Amino acid sequence: MNKIQLTVNGSAIEPTVEPRTHLADVLRDQLDLTGTHLGCEHGVCGACTLLLDGAPARSCITLAVACAGAAVTTIEGLDEDEIAAELRVAFTREHALQCGYCTPGMIMSARDLVLRLDHADEHAIRVGLSGNLCRCTGYVGIVRAVSAVIAARRQRGIAAVIGAGRTSLGPVGSQPGAIAVAPARPAAVGIMLSGDLALGSLDPSEVMPAKSFDASFTVNAAPEQVFALFGQPRTLAACFPGATITDIPTPDRIEGAISVAIGPLSAIFRGSARIDRNAADLSGRLVGTGRDRLSRTSTSGQISWRMLPIDDGRATRVALAIGYSLSGPLAQIARDGLVRDLASRITTTFAQNCERHLNGTADPTETPEPQRLNALALLLDVARKRLTGLAQRLRGP
Repeated sequence: MNKIQLTVNGSAIEPTVEPRTHLADVLRDQLDLTGTHLGCEHGVCGACTLLLDGAPARSCITLAVACAGAAVTTIEGLDEDEIAAELRVAFTREHALQCGYCTPGMIMSARDLVLRLDHADEHAIRVGLSGNLCRCTGYVGIVRAVSAVIAARRQRGIAAVIGAGRTSLGPVGSQPGAIAVAPARPAAVGIMLSGDLALGSLDPSEVMPAKSFDASFTVNAAPEQVFALFGQPRTLAACFPGATITDIPTPDRIEGAISVAIGPLSAIFRGSARIDRNAADLSGRLVGTGRDRLSRTSTSGQISWRMLPIDDGRATRVALAIGYSLSGPLAQIARDGLVRDLASRITTTFAQNCERHLNGTADPTETPEPQRLNALALLLDVARKRLTGLAQRLRGP
């Protein structure tokens, strides 16, 4: 048993929990906060959604011990909240609830949208609520209610809050801030070459990543060579599993796609990106956004890079800062630890392919062929490595 410190609806508590106990069970069984409903208990239906450090989170799959030091807000904690009050009125007016079981979680997600969205965009609202399922209403009234609250607040001069008031990046509940991990690359290129956005509307200042991490990899080539490679979008995309470039309308704009397959499931993210490069310090940044039409999953983000000389300039360490956001059905399986493990594996492949092009192993006369990103194979490899590590720890020194 573990004693943890939490702030729940403004009150400091110290519940004693088992390591396997989920946050929703602590709230319901120990604190009698039964407004947090349990539905699927797999993190899919969204009925258990609450605010963890101000951001929506699934309490049915969040371990209580992982929330030590965090601030938790349940539906009971929004009794005096201005936005929640407006949403309750709008939900009633627009007939946005019937049995009401999904409503607490729906209000939590809707409140986040009211804070973040600059205007009442139906598509953005539907994407933002795609993780909250309702079997009664058909969603029309829910979308109408959220849209009405957003429109009314903007008309009163209440502006959207960038990042919904969050002061740090990283997983929900991680007050210290962003995660720092070793090699990890994939989210950046995947994000930038994904989605369904018109090039002319891409504004880097509007891309606000929800999560971020640092990464790096090493290539046996001089920094200037690696920087030059990063200025060749088609070749670079060919080095990244699953990525393709469909068009380069201007030197700093690209359109492309990335294909992902997980067993029988597949997704093709299409979109556009903007690239900024600084030859003076061998750095650059890529910002983009996109969407998979079939699953209606959207993603956006940015990646910054800098080439750092090592081994007296004969090799290069590519330092990366990656930020990304993912919303929609596929976001349900994008757990942070899994994303980072996959990132490390994909980065290794990406670095190897870059080195092939830089050291002349790849035929420069050949047209680069895109590689398939088989996430299932990567997942199995990640699982094998984790099991191997666990077995080694169990065996002891």
